[in-house]
Amino acid sequence: MAFDAGMLACVVSELKQSAIGGRVERIHQPGRDEIVIQLRTPSGVRRLLINAGSHSPRIGYTLLSKENPATPPNFCMLLRKHLGSARLKEVVQQGFERAVWLGFECRDELGFDSRKYLIVEVMGKYSNLILTDASLKIINALRPVDFTTSSRRQVLPGMKYELPPPQDKADPMVTSREEFFAAVAAASGEQKAERFIADTYMGISATVAREIVFRANRSIDTPLTACDPDRLWQGFSEIIESIRAERFNPTLINLGGEPVEYSYVDLTHYGAGAERRHFESAGELLDAFYGERDRRFRIKQQAADILRILKAAESRISRKLERQRAELAECARGEDFRRNADLITANIHAIKKGDEVALLTDYSDMREDGSFGMRKIKLDPQLSPAENAQRLYKKYNKLKHGKVELTRQIALGEAELEYIASVLDSLERAETSDDLAGIRDELIKSGYIAKNKNNTPQKKQESGIMTFRTDGGFIVLCGRNNLQNEHLTHRLASKDDFWFHVKERPGSHVVLVTNGREPGEVDFTQAARIAALYSSARDGQNVPVDYTPVKNLKKTPGSRPGFVIYHTNWTAYVTPDPGEAERLRVKTE
Repeated sequence: MAFDAGMLACVVSELKQSAIGGRVERIHQPGRDEIVIQLRTPSGVRRLLINAGSHSPRIGYTLLSKENPATPPNFCMLLRKHLGSARLKEVVQQGFERAVWLGFECRDELGFDSRKYLIVEVMGKYSNLILTDASLKIINALRPVDFTTSSRRQVLPGMKYELPPPQDKADPMVTSREEFFAAVAAASGEQKAERFIADTYMGISATVAREIVFRANRSIDTPLTACDPDRLWQGFSEIIESIRAERFNPTLINLGGEPVEYSYVDLTHYGAGAERRHFESAGELLDAFYGERDRRFRIKQQAADILRILKAAESRISRKLERQRAELAECARGEDFRRNADLITANIHAIKKGDEVALLTDYSDMREDGSFGMRKIKLDPQLSPAENAQRLYKKYNKLKHGKVELTRQIALGEAELEYIASVLDSLERAETSDDLAGIRDELIKSGYIAKNKNNTPQKKQESGIMTFRTDGGFIVLCGRNNLQNEHLTHRLASKDDFWFHVKERPGSHVVLVTNGREPGEVDFTQAARIAALYSSARDGQNVPVDYTPVKNLKKTPGSRPGFVIYHTNWTAYVTPDPGEAERLRVKTE
């Protein structure tokens, strides 16, 4: 899934056809390593996304909307200063490297025409975004590189820009047939053919190398000695010629409904179990592959502190519960202490002070032959028999009261673990920064996160509640976190509405709004599917979902947000349907 030089050539070809002459309208930096430039082009408004992060570096058009921070980062402000209202005049890929220069025509501080270059290096963890003037003097970089980071090349303001050090590989765009054959002859015969191509020629990813070998040999797991050099050259030159002629075929591979690979050529080496999708443009392909992946990664980054706090609390409570359960098991010995004390009291005349052991008849232990068992009791020789009995009674009373308190504490700990599980479920289903802000606000109110003095008040909870409309025309409301669940169930819902929740698992509260009407079977089923989808059982089948009128719900005083109890309910067994939920969801601006 590497964004290789061939994929960059595909994107550059697309930009040359549609972006040249486009004027910069807006520049945003939705993420630490991501820039979005909105261009007014002859073909309309296009949004150019540049990602210089190590997770998913790339460049290309995008139709995906991304959240922008309230305060633009410094690098975004710098680009706005230098490239605001500039026109894109050239898009140049440097040889067959993963570096492209975007040349902008703009005006300097004095109002004179000038040229600026935005240099995009898409090189995995070494990716970068660099702004230079017309003489290639670096104005600034998204990720400055000094001597402590690299001794081979520095990227600092004021320095002259230099291309990254060349790789010890041949340029496939200028390789002749004779040179290719010579490289094959010089390579180790036991080497895999795909490894030979990827290691010998720059800019070719492992995926494209496998495709070349498959086209030559109808197999990918092939040693170089088993490949016909003529057929290998044919597969190699076929793909290189398609790059030269700018004949690209953006292709996405899906396995099990999930995107796993993409390329600028048709990937024929995947088996019958793979789905191949072809796209009209590189931008559509990259959106399809990276869209959901980027969203999850961004949410994961932003939620790292919340996840750390919750996991630490979960671990601490689990250890505490383990100790408390062990102590509760010890409390079972309390009955033994009481029985021993009773026996000492009943036989006090037969025990003398100074005895270390008493062997007494246990009249509560009758054998089958009618005899009674004997019980051996250890005594403290320094105490009298009555004092030994009192000592055992005290131990019994201590364990009896301890059992009551431990049972209460264990119930509280289990309830807290259940609450943490519900927050973790909300965290896993978070879609936006606002969702995370709501969860963070909930944890502040619950005491898990210290309140920041500069903390801004959170939006009203109802603003984030999801809305759906069933095929029968009924509104269905769904909370995203426990505070929204609480607000939805106890404030927004009326007593005649129906409440849905996945059975005995963390999940969202879902309310089917009736407005005095009687919902149909389809409305109940769709509401139950929504409750199952927005829960920890979203990947299951025949998921049990409890539903009951809101009037049957009760909230225990002092319980955590979103916790309710109910005794009268029905249970529906449904299979979550993400497609149906997306169709029924009411979009809000």
